[in-house]
Amino acid sequence: MSVCIDALFSGKDFIKSMEAISLLGVKSFEFWSWWDKDVNAVKSAKEQLDLELVTFCTKFESLVDPSKREDYLEGLKASIETAKFLDCRKLITQVGNDIGISREIQHKNLVEGLKLCAPLLEEANITLLVEPLNTLVDHKGYYLYSSLEGFNIVDQVGSPCVKLLYDIYHQQYMEGNLIRNIQANIKQIGHFHAAGNPGRNELYFGEINYKEVIKAIDDTGYNGHVGLEYFPLENPCKGISAYL
Repeated sequence: MSVCIDALFSGKDFIKSMEAISLLGVKSFEFWSWWDKDVNAVKSAKEQLDLELVTFCTKFESLVDPSKREDYLEGLKASIETAKFLDCRKLITQVGNDIGISREIQHKNLVEGLKLCAPLLEEANITLLVEPLNTLVDHKGYYLYSSLEGFNIVDQVGSPCVKLLYDIYHQQYMEGNLIRNIQANIKQIGHFHAAGNPGRNELYFGEINYKEVIKAIDDTGYNGHVGLEYFPLENPCKGISAYL
C-alpha cells in the first residue's frame, strides 16, 4: 500500500503529512506534481523517515496530439531526472484529451509517442504508468477511458518500461468486471489506484468490495503497490489505518 499525499492530505503541509503517515506505520507514498514542490525537502524527509517514494506524475502534455510530442518528451526527461534524484522507479502519465479526430489515429499517435519514450525509460530503468480515467464524472473529454484499450497500447509499445496504471475507482465507472480484467491482464499492470465509488472517498464507502478485489490482486502474485488515492470524508489517518 502507498498513500497519495496530494489527495488524502490536500491543502495540508506536505512534509508534515509525510510525517503523519510515517507515524501510522506507512512505508510508501506517492504524489501528483513534482514541479510545484520543494524536491530537496521531500528527499530529505523521505530519507529521514525511511519512506519509499513509489511514483509521481510526469509533466502534463498530450500524447494523442503529435504537435505536443516534443514538449511531452522534454517534460518526461525532466521528470526522469527528478525521479532519479528522489530514487523513484515509476512515473505516472495521462495521455491528454480527445482532439476530435478518429480514435484510430489518436490511438496510433499515442503508441508512436510512447515508443519514443521507451528508450529514455529503459536507459533510466524507470517505468511509465499510462493511466486510463473515467469520462463520466471526473475527466470528461479525456481520450483514454478503457483499461482494455490501455492493455492493447502497452502490448503495442512492447517495452518492459511501459505499463498500465489500473485505477479501480475509474474502471468501476467505465467497465466494471474488475477482478476478471485485472487477473487477465496483470502482467501489463504496473500500479493500482483505489478509491471508494461513487464519491471517490475512503475505500469502505461505496459499492466496491475492496476486500475481495485486493485479495484477487494478491492471488495473481502481484508484488507492487496499491495506491490510496481518494478525498477523505473523515480524518485521513482513519481511512489509512483501515488498510494497514
